[in-house]
Amino acid sequence: MKTKFLFIIISCFFFLKSNAQCAMCRAVLENEEGQSAAKGINDGIIYLMSIPYILVFGLGFFVYWKYFRKKA
Repeated sequence: MKTKFLFIIISCFFFLKSNAQCAMCRAVLENEEGQSAAKGINDGIIYLMSIPYILVFGLGFFVYWKYFRKKA
């Protein structure tokens, strides 16, 4: 258990910045100067990727709140 916890903590501090673009988007957007459209596309992909995680977290919190909270 301590090993897993230590691994998670270390992973939070040592991460690599990744670009979330497919190969076709990258090939088209690399030719542009300034890279503002490429940064916008990356932000949009990250935004779209985060929505399912937020929904699953919300559902998990609701289930926890409904079934595992102590009743007065």
